[in-house]
Amino acid sequence: MPQDKTSKLLPAYLVVGEDELKRRTVLEKLRSRVAQVGDLEFNHDEFDGETAKGDAIVQACNTLPFASELRLVEVVQVEKLAKQDLEALVAYLAQPCESTVLALSGLKLAKNTRLYKAIVGIDKKAVVDCAPMKRHELIRALRSMAVGHGFTMTEGASAKLVELIGEDTVALDSELAKLALSRNDGNPVTERGIDALVTRTAEAKPWELVDAFAARDARQCAVLLPLMTSSSPYALIGMCTMRLRELACAKSLESRGELPNLASTLKVQPWRVKNHARWAGRWAERELERAFSTARDCERAMKSGTDPDTAFRDWLFSTIA
Repeated sequence: MPQDKTSKLLPAYLVVGEDELKRRTVLEKLRSRVAQVGDLEFNHDEFDGETAKGDAIVQACNTLPFASELRLVEVVQVEKLAKQDLEALVAYLAQPCESTVLALSGLKLAKNTRLYKAIVGIDKKAVVDCAPMKRHELIRALRSMAVGHGFTMTEGASAKLVELIGEDTVALDSELAKLALSRNDGNPVTERGIDALVTRTAEAKPWELVDAFAARDARQCAVLLPLMTSSSPYALIGMCTMRLRELACAKSLESRGELPNLASTLKVQPWRVKNHARWAGRWAERELERAFSTARDCERAMKSGTDPDTAFRDWLFSTIA
């Protein structure tokens, strides 16, 4: 998107992706750019795709600006527009008004839709991708975001913040703002500081529990299990059993001197098994065999009237004890 007064704004933009903070930032910059050449108080219309009509949006786009060079028309949740309303926008974008900037934003819009193609037809740069960052990218980005809030943090602190709050960038930015108010010594925020100042709001991911199970870390399992309210015990025991199979495979390959072939044997990316050798070393073969048989018994009990959550919890901790 153009960043200065001399660059020309396009007649339409599509700001799309699950990173809400990035979408907000892009739209704020766009409003700022339009405001440089006009008064948004009289030249700014907002619509919600859940309730808006395409004809009303097009009419707003075709309205001439008042005492200004440009108008800004925003449509949020564009993916929720009805088909006929999307078609109205497609028709408008074939010959958009030169004095209007139309900003469409939403969580997603398939690249094969007519609206997406109409935006790309204006200019490929009209599509602003706000896809969420990968976890390692987010951890790195948080350290830069912290500087913007007036403090620094260690990589461990950044990772801990993601663990406690989750990957919602709006929630993370809000937490950084709170941390900034509590910092006055000039020292970087550490992982210990995050533990002391931040309350967990994120639900734990199933893979976090499975990793702790594979590592036989009972303490971490005890911390994570209550934070998995939407995870089915049936799914969790299935995932744990799958991990046991992977560890058994690792031990078998290691005994034949073929451990480097673990990823290709399991048909997964190498990063998926980077800790498997270390975890496998914590299990004796007879312990893995017993874990398989008790998992079978646990599943039978869960399906025969025993409380599934209690049965899974008892199996989990007795297995890693």
